[in-house]
Amino acid sequence: MYRLESKQALPISRQIAWEFLSDPANLKVITPPAMGFEILSGADRPMFPGQIIQYKVHPFPGYTTKWVTEITHVKDGSYFVDEQRFGPYALWHHKHFINEIDGGIEMEDVIDYKLPLGILGQWAHPLIVKKQLKTIFNFREKQLEARFGCLDKMKNSLVIKKI
Repeated sequence: MYRLESKQALPISRQIAWEFLSDPANLKVITPPAMGFEILSGADRPMFPGQIIQYKVHPFPGYTTKWVTEITHVKDGSYFVDEQRFGPYALWHHKHFINEIDGGIEMEDVIDYKLPLGILGQWAHPLIVKKQLKTIFNFREKQLEARFGCLDKMKNSLVIKKI
């Protein structure tokens, strides 16, 4: 099992952050184009517990997969949780938090994930998966800064570790 922890400070209100981050259609905006991210269904309504969203992604050249997530928890304006039901991971549990701080909000993500294929998955983690997750979250950080501005780069962090 692995854990990704990410924090980003933005100079916006909780309401503005929530409106953007809780809209599944905005995932395409903050995902690198090389991922070929496409929403297939389920993103046409405001977020709610039990919502199923289907995507198509190209995690690396020559490989396309369908990814199905369920929104399992929602507390308006504060947090939501998505869990993979079908896709490239053996386990994917992603908690999204929006915390108020001086001058804006801190977006916090905690993702617990496990790769499939046993020892092959463990081998692929440092070579492919960890690098790709860093690329995705670095792209997201830049996109959010371009859209909303930057509150304090020193507050931003990204850590991926084995748990």
